[in-house]
Order: sequence, then C-alpha cells, then structure tokens
Amino acid sequence: MKKVFPLLILSMMFLCSCSQSNSWVLHSEKKVAAQVFEPIPADFIPRKLTILSAGDSLTQGVGDSTEQGGYLPYLKTMLEKDKGIQEVDFYNYGVKGNRTTQLSKRLKSPEMKPILKQSDLVILTIGGNDIMKILKENISDLQVSDFLKEKENYRKHLSQIFDAILNENPNAYIVLVGVYNPFSKWFSEIEEMDQVVSEWNSTGHSVVNQYSNSYFVAIEDLFLGTEENLLYTDNFHPNDKGYELIAKRLNTTLGKQVLPDLVNRAYTVSTEEN
Repeated sequence: MKKVFPLLILSMMFLCSCSQSNSWVLHSEKKVAAQVFEPIPADFIPRKLTILSAGDSLTQGVGDSTEQGGYLPYLKTMLEKDKGIQEVDFYNYGVKGNRTTQLSKRLKSPEMKPILKQSDLVILTIGGNDIMKILKENISDLQVSDFLKEKENYRKHLSQIFDAILNENPNAYIVLVGVYNPFSKWFSEIEEMDQVVSEWNSTGHSVVNQYSNSYFVAIEDLFLGTEENLLYTDNFHPNDKGYELIAKRLNTTLGKQVLPDLVNRAYTVSTEEN
C-alpha cells in the first residue's frame, strides 16, 4: 500500500501535465490586429498668419473709398474664413509711386526688416510705375522699343527684390501681383500699351518661376472687356469693386497653392516641438 500511493500521485501529475499541454494546442494564439488611425488633418489647429504687403499705390490702396488699404481688408476677410486660419495680421508697406528700385531699398530698411523676418507671406504689387516712368519720358514719341529695352532692367530689379526678401526670410512665400493696363477702357486706340503690359507680366512670371515657394497672380484680364467700371475717378487706380476682384483672385491662388503648404508647415513644426 505504501508503494501504490506515490505511483498514484505521479500518474495524476502526468495526466495533468498532458491535459495542460493539450489545452495549449487546442487554444491557438490570439492575433490582435493593430488599430489604424487616420492622420490628424493639418488644419486641426488653426494658425495665425503674418502677411507683409509691399509695393506701390495698389498696396497703399489709392482709390479705396474706405481708405483701409485697397485689396487688403477684402483678402483678410476671405482668408479668415479658411478653417486652417485663425487670424491674419497684415502689414501694409505700400507707397504711391514706388518703382522696383525704390522698393528694393525699402525692403532693407530698419522699418521693414523686422516684419519681413517674421512674415509667412509677402505680397508684392510693383511694376506699374516702371511703365509710367517710360511713358512720361517718351510721351512725345512713344515707341514699343522703349519699353522692351527697359524690360530687362525691370527683370533685374525684380530679381533683386526677391533676393532681398529671401535673404531676410528664406522661409517666406512670395506672391507677385501682375500689372494691368489702366488706359485700356478709356484709350483703347493705344494698342501698344496692351502689348507692353503683356510683356511686363511675362517678365514678372519668368522671375517668379526662378524661385521656389513663389507665385504669380495675373489681374490684367480683370480690367479688360468688362462693362462694369472698375477704376477710381482718376481713371488709373482701382475703385472698391476693382480691389475686391483683385482680392478674390489672390484668395483663389492662395487657397489652392499657398495656404495648404503654410498650414502643413505650421502643424509639422508644432508636432516636432511637442
């Protein structure tokens, strides 16, 4: 009897171990699928946008009855409707009569450099007064060749403006607004002016294409072939409606090409910092 009891215990232990082993075989390993989450959209955290507007009377807003800066207040309202934008701070550095050479110098001034360094976007309206200078100097014997020769100087000065901006702020986006022919409605017989404006815009576009994160916004067509008066009483600058149309054209380009990159960039930087 004394020998049987130990054997019985050993047998029971063996059966238990076999039973446990069989349970491991019968219950296959559970596979837990990894849960996939959608990436957080870039506009999940709306951001503030700092925009420096520089150039000539189109930026200053000459012809704007509200005297609030031409296209700027319209564009601010449009941009702040974007769900990725919380607020837009505009800094207006438009000066009536400015040509490319004058703007190039002002960009390096103590007044503009600090704002330029912190700007996400720089919007330029420049070139119209370069054309006007040639007009005034050759009014008695105006030739298209006079403009074509000066066009290369315009190209050089415009490139200097872009370089000055990017030297201060390599991350800035730049938008160049094209020029338009303010005489097309009232002096349609001056066909050469349409050609000159077209050449000027082609030159501006070619300069823009040499720089990354730079865009050209054409407005020439807005003032052609329309029965609605879009000019101020001086027959040169846009009126309120003209500025609103310029703002809409800018907003379209910014919404499609610029804002997605800006908002994505802000979200990426914020994530990396966290």
